[in-house]
Formats: sequence, structure tokens, C-alpha cells
Amino acid sequence: MRSFVLLLAFAAIAIMISPGSASAQEESPIQLSLFNPVQLVPETKGVSAIRLNLIYTKNASMSGFDFGLVNKTTGDGVGLMWTGVGMTDGNFTGWQGSMVGIVGGNFVGWQEGLVNICDGRFKGLQTALIYNTTNHCKGLQFALVNSTETMEGIQIGLLSEVFQISIHLGQGRPNRDLKGAFGRLDG
Repeated sequence: MRSFVLLLAFAAIAIMISPGSASAQEESPIQLSLFNPVQLVPETKGVSAIRLNLIYTKNASMSGFDFGLVNKTTGDGVGLMWTGVGMTDGNFTGWQGSMVGIVGGNFVGWQEGLVNICDGRFKGLQTALIYNTTNHCKGLQFALVNSTETMEGIQIGLLSEVFQISIHLGQGRPNRDLKGAFGRLDG
């Protein structure tokens, strides 16, 4: 407990001596949160270095190290996120390790957890114990169940679903389109 109080005091001093006040800046270097709205930086501002929470935190953007139980970013995220539930409404670039990872935009990097959801385009490595899904995957999906609309890469899992596959030979354009080659699994 004493270490946590010292960390809070250090964070408050760092925010006070940074150029301009935290309320005048678009981003703050440090976010400490019990739950939103009990947090140092308001949810309308971004965080540019470290965000730590015990229960829940919410900010406009996040770049750097993000650690906590439930973390929400309403804009873009860049860096390393390690959380129970990680939610980014915008794009995410980096590593997201969480039990449930949700990205509303595009993802570039490595997304790992029990369940991974990317509503946009995914580029990189997506590993889950249970389920991966994305709109377009360029890379590798590895889980019990994988799902994507289009795929440029490899899926490894007990059940893998691609709604449209393009086969590329050489450096040219796809020479064959296999729509629904593996079929829908809904019946």
C-alpha cells in the first residue's frame, strides 16, 4: 500500500512539473485510475507514456505501456497493452495481451488472449485460446476457432472460416478468386 501511495505522489508531481498543466494539454504522460471517473487524467484526454488502473480506465488515446483490469481507449492506441479486457475504438499498433481484446479499427502487430476481435483490417499475428475474428487478416490466425472475411496468410485451428480467399501466384494480381471456398458454418 505504501508503494502505491508513493507511486501516486510521484505521478502527481510529474504531472505538475510537466510543461503546462494536464488540463491544458491534449495528453498526459501518466494515468493512474481506480475506476473512471476516479482517475488523474479525464477520459477526454490522452495518455502518452504509462496508464495503470485497478478496475477501469478510459481515455481518448493511449501510447506507451497500458496495464489494468479493464482499459478503454476511445481513439487510437500504440504500444504495449496488458489487461483483462482491452478495448480500443480506433486503430491499434503494437502488442495487446488480454483475456478479451477488442479493436474497433485496424490492428498491426500481435493480438493475444482468450478471445480477440478486430473489426477492421488485421496485419500480424492473432493468437487466442478460444476465438479470433477480423474483417481482413494478413498474417497468421491461431486459435480453436478463427474467422475472417478475407485472408492473406494462414489460419491454424480446429475450426477456421474464411468467406473469401484470394490465391496469389507470383507478384501479380490474384489469378483466381475462390468465394466461400470453405463455406459458411451456419448450417
